[in-house]
Amino acid sequence: MSDLRIGVIGGSGLYQMEGMTIREERRIETPFGDPSDPYVIGELDGQSVAFLPRHGRGHRLLPTELNYRANIYGFKVLGVEQLISVSAVGSMKIDYKPTDIVVPDQFYDRTRHRPDTFFGNGLVAHVSLAKPICPRLLPIFTEAARAAGATVHQGGTYVCMEGPQFSTRAESEIYRSHGVDVIGMTNFQEARLAREAEICYAALAMITDYDCWHESEEAVSGEAVMQVVAQNARMSQEVVREILKRLAAQPGRGCLCENALAMSLITEPERVPNETLLALQPIIGKYRQPRA
Repeated sequence: MSDLRIGVIGGSGLYQMEGMTIREERRIETPFGDPSDPYVIGELDGQSVAFLPRHGRGHRLLPTELNYRANIYGFKVLGVEQLISVSAVGSMKIDYKPTDIVVPDQFYDRTRHRPDTFFGNGLVAHVSLAKPICPRLLPIFTEAARAAGATVHQGGTYVCMEGPQFSTRAESEIYRSHGVDVIGMTNFQEARLAREAEICYAALAMITDYDCWHESEEAVSGEAVMQVVAQNARMSQEVVREILKRLAAQPGRGCLCENALAMSLITEPERVPNETLLALQPIIGKYRQPRA
């Protein structure tokens, strides 16, 4: 499917793309297990898109249960080069209100139980994550959100917590003391793996609440979050459409993501097990081939 270059991974509330003409639903087997759901492949406003509901249809999977490696590997197999992530987050700043959108450019990882690299099994790679969000996509996402009528903040730090519970107040206050902007449970593993897969990645962090630090607001609850999630989902659909228009006008990528592995594969080629080379062909095929 040579025209398929854009993927969308939908978070809480975004389980399908309205107005998408569906060509097929494809299950993809990966060396890391099953992705969250079949990939929905079709056209949205004239653009070929692959869509995946992050938590599965019906929201069946906890953040810790997500098979991040399989999800990103599947997008790579499909030919996706640019990945639009949509997710629900809590605000850590008074000026960042529920229904606002943040397009983060940094992460602070507080997860504990998640595989977050394709490498190992005899092949070592060290990619740069100094700029974990594609710097080319950052202004595109911001401009698209503004064009859709959203209040948007470009840049900022997303602290990625384990979940599934929300923060304690002590945790929330400590995160705020570090100067972070939003808190969520899913995006950093995706960003890490997208960089290893040489996929451009950026996120629409849709604010639903003030976590539990805001003394004049009720502490975050699942019920309160879901009320805002529905409103955010409608806005995210419009923003994704605006992003697609702008990506369609881009002649090429030409960013650091495109060749992230070029100088990152460390292991001497003859020492890498052939089964590892075979398993990672969608990721490393332009640099390393399995031995005959």
